[in-house]
Amino acid sequence: MIYLDNSATTKPDRSVLESYTKISTDFWANPSSMHQFGGEAGQLVERARSQAASILGVNTSEIIFTSGGTESNNIAIKGIAIQYANRGNHIITSKIEHPSVREPFEQLAENGFRVTYLPVDLDGRISVDDLKNAMTEETILVSVMHVNNEIGTIQPIEEIGAIINKYPKCFFHVDGIQGFGKVPLDLVKSKVDLYSLSAHKFYGLKGTGLLYVRDAIQVASLLAGGNQERRIRSGTVNVAGAVSVAKAMRVSMEKYNKYLSKMKEMHSFLYRELSEINGIVMNSPLAGCAPHIVNFSIPELNNEVFARTLEEKQIYVSTTSACSSKTRALSKVVSELGKGDKVAGSSVRLSLSFETTQEEIETALEVIRESIEKLSELKK
Repeated sequence: MIYLDNSATTKPDRSVLESYTKISTDFWANPSSMHQFGGEAGQLVERARSQAASILGVNTSEIIFTSGGTESNNIAIKGIAIQYANRGNHIITSKIEHPSVREPFEQLAENGFRVTYLPVDLDGRISVDDLKNAMTEETILVSVMHVNNEIGTIQPIEEIGAIINKYPKCFFHVDGIQGFGKVPLDLVKSKVDLYSLSAHKFYGLKGTGLLYVRDAIQVASLLAGGNQERRIRSGTVNVAGAVSVAKAMRVSMEKYNKYLSKMKEMHSFLYRELSEINGIVMNSPLAGCAPHIVNFSIPELNNEVFARTLEEKQIYVSTTSACSSKTRALSKVVSELGKGDKVAGSSVRLSLSFETTQEEIETALEVIRESIEKLSELKK
């Protein structure tokens, strides 16, 4: 099997699974309980919080454990909008955000907020000038993803943060779900106020994640209850999940330090070889792209048939974001690049992990070439 769908989810690292199992088996008490057993569980949560904060370079008190990226994004976006609605009703995002960002913005628009959707260029990158022109004294939130989940474009987060920092009433949220562990980001230097992570994107477990919320910020709670996690995310804390998130973050950074150069080399090789195949249109940018994502289209072929053809050879890829791949719609991200419906409707994403080998890439390329040739012949 050659698995090239790591942007959808990564294989959990064995050490992460072992830590989750051990905590679930030996420290299953409620961490909010006052007795010693509960206190031990609570200490494990706080240790995990401290470890996660250290990796991100922020304060321990700024880490909120969640169930993953969708929850983190919703808490950040809706929580800020509700909490600070008295400051203004203008919020900004880009046209190529993940559904867990785009749809909360749409919901807020239905409830009276004015939304500006920033366009992107042919590489999928927003213009900082467009952001400058969109900002007003009524703007209370800007949400821009670090790395696009479909085409891998890296947004100029530090430049964006510098612009937003000139507007003291406005907060900056970054969806870091595809970037963490592959593309460095200094949250403090970039003036990021809120930052979302999902552990299953970096060798952790599904249903676990976190949200960084800068200490000075209040966020309206979307879940009323026991006031856990700074009253931002009520509900009994998932002790094993929190510990496994911190473990996955450590594992991811270890792999990053050890294997990033190899991943970059494979990404460049894959991009170059794909771009030379007749019939392929490249959607990922050549420069300013995350080292694990390559997106392309085959306008003359059905991308779902193509993906199934690869699957017959046990090569697993995706056609759009995994969160929307079953809708059989055009890729909203590729559509915004201005390449037309045929390109947007035939996109394919290959995404690497630090475990992907050069041999696997070469085998996949051979099968891709053969499959395109075979399917093209069948169309004649």
